[in-house]
Amino acid sequence: MAHALSPPRAPRRPTRLEAHGDVRIDEFFWLRERENPEVRAYLEAENRYTEARTAHLADLRDALFAEIVGHVQEDDDTAPVPHGAWEYFVRTRAGEQYAIHLRRPRHAVTHPDDGRPEDAGRHERPEPVPANGEVIVLDENQRAAGHDFYAVGDVEMSPDHRVVAWTEDTTGGERHELRFHDLDSGRDLDDIVANTYYGLAWAASGRSIFYTRPDEAMRSFQVWRHELGSDAATDALVLEESDDRFDLYVTASRSQRWIIISAVSRVTSEVWVLPTAEAQATPRRIEPRREGVEYYVDHHVHDATGDRFLILTNDDDCANFELRVAAVERCGREHWEQLLRHDPLVRISNVESFRDFIAVHERTQGLERLRVMTLPDGAVHEIAMPEPVYSAWPGTNLEYDSDRFRYGYSSLVVPRSTYDYGVRSRTSHLVRQTPVPNYDPANYVTERAWAMSDDSTRVPISFVHRIDTPIDGHAPLYHYAYGSYEATVDPVFRAIALPLLDRGFVVALSHPRGGGEMGRQWWDDGHLEHKMNTFVDFNACTRHLHASGYGTPARTIARGGSAGGLLMGAITNLAPELYAGVIAEVPFVDVISTMQDPSIPLTVNEWDEWGDPRIESLYLAMLAYSPYDNLRAGVRYPRLLVTAGLNDPRVQYWEPAKYVAKLRTVSPDTDVILKTEMDSGHAGPSGRYDAWRDEAFVLAWILETVGLV
Repeated sequence: MAHALSPPRAPRRPTRLEAHGDVRIDEFFWLRERENPEVRAYLEAENRYTEARTAHLADLRDALFAEIVGHVQEDDDTAPVPHGAWEYFVRTRAGEQYAIHLRRPRHAVTHPDDGRPEDAGRHERPEPVPANGEVIVLDENQRAAGHDFYAVGDVEMSPDHRVVAWTEDTTGGERHELRFHDLDSGRDLDDIVANTYYGLAWAASGRSIFYTRPDEAMRSFQVWRHELGSDAATDALVLEESDDRFDLYVTASRSQRWIIISAVSRVTSEVWVLPTAEAQATPRRIEPRREGVEYYVDHHVHDATGDRFLILTNDDDCANFELRVAAVERCGREHWEQLLRHDPLVRISNVESFRDFIAVHERTQGLERLRVMTLPDGAVHEIAMPEPVYSAWPGTNLEYDSDRFRYGYSSLVVPRSTYDYGVRSRTSHLVRQTPVPNYDPANYVTERAWAMSDDSTRVPISFVHRIDTPIDGHAPLYHYAYGSYEATVDPVFRAIALPLLDRGFVVALSHPRGGGEMGRQWWDDGHLEHKMNTFVDFNACTRHLHASGYGTPARTIARGGSAGGLLMGAITNLAPELYAGVIAEVPFVDVISTMQDPSIPLTVNEWDEWGDPRIESLYLAMLAYSPYDNLRAGVRYPRLLVTAGLNDPRVQYWEPAKYVAKLRTVSPDTDVILKTEMDSGHAGPSGRYDAWRDEAFVLAWILETVGLV
């Protein structure tokens, strides 16, 4: 698409980079100089160019924003989560950007699955409460006032339900402040703990809380303990991790008996525990780390089975993990006993412990599966799902002594739904389904297909379209994927896809190697020296959809973010002819230079995913696909929309900025725009209305690219 505006041109200042005898000349290496005024000036110039280039779409953006909002119930409450004498829920209100966290006294609820009332009568109910019973726990809108960005990391209620702790980020850089609010008095406590990261866990007393802290490279490397009412400067260091490949995580077991601290790299883990009743105790290690062995710990206690730890591990070549158990007092590896056997076709993703059962979250054939092991008999059964292609996941379950398991369900046509599963009756009760105004699921159909990749590997694709969309090879196609970290992109309903579907798009999610949809081997075959498989798989899925009549190159849009943005850069270099447009959001495109610099946040602990460039074979493997290094002159690239976040700690702003600057030099005729959020980080704008306006911007660009403006 021709245009008269001239794009910005970043000065070319060559920097010589050499490794393993390979020399790279990086003309835009200087853009990483964050404090250099020229850098900010360049980013702002790109933003002005993007604004000018898309100004003619303003009315369309407004219409799309109104359309998105028209599919949202703006005044809404989530399904209440029972916990002790209370039930907790989250409310959104029309016109407000952020959520309000509330609670109300727990009420008796009769579930039609088994007719048994669940009553709060066995819990001591605090008094007094407001006439309507609702108490605001945390109003994010009030906390966000005066900030361009606001995000809550964790919210944790003290065991006595009197104090709420939360962490908040006001820059997008993901360094949080830990704060507290006393619900009895209605006032914020003076305690403020700066520079915290994700993860909170209360001790049993409700006076001590454990939290994590990041280092300069944004690695969660320490666990600390804070005592309410004390100066944060006197907080106690509980555990520190010296290996740069590992992050520390802290949580409390659902049984409320143990604080669990896990040191985790991409391929190895190690766990310590300490009793919640003894906050100042020294953490006890379950089993020393061994390279390549992962294990994760939960706690279970029952009169019939005793006091024990559940251990989910890939030890002994159990690539897809198996569940083992050991007594609390004898929990070393030599005492681990098999509870749920390893299955080479089924990946155990997680287990959750309750007094009378264990919930097991699994993946098989690209789909999620939920099973329940009843105790003490050890019988296992599967929770039935209503559709052949769906997503199901463990919900928020706060109570250990419960005979119900809450889970979430969705598909590409069914909005997110909350179910309570009666373990005794083996029936699911719908608690709540997210309302979607102006939407009729009967107008849409979802399908699953399998593409054949270049090495004859079958790759799953989930897709959806209106039932009246002609499947004749002419429909516009929107194709999304991620494909890294053994993470999954599951087929869930997204209301923001409706503006595309209602304009005749086929919306597809592919599940290439590198993700976790098909088990641990699926990740093994799509990372390190096998990373190229991810990109080849995605292009194979695009070709399959075209060949099956679900799209055409002239009207195909590809989209991905972060590691998925790397995917976008790679597939664009490999097969630009397959796409009319590509959206690369906060893309990890400068792979070699980032992996060579341990000072950049989240680099060293990424080596198990991408490779340590000090190893020549891994350096060459990365060099073969690194999007920035493989941009080529004379190539017809599709239209590109690239985004960045100035405060992004995960993908530094200079990666997309360098990528666009270089693309402008090697392919001056390529239509590319760069949009940098100057006040936020990796996830973009924090307010929901701002996020919807951001999505409307993207949708308008998509519609123009495929000729539907």
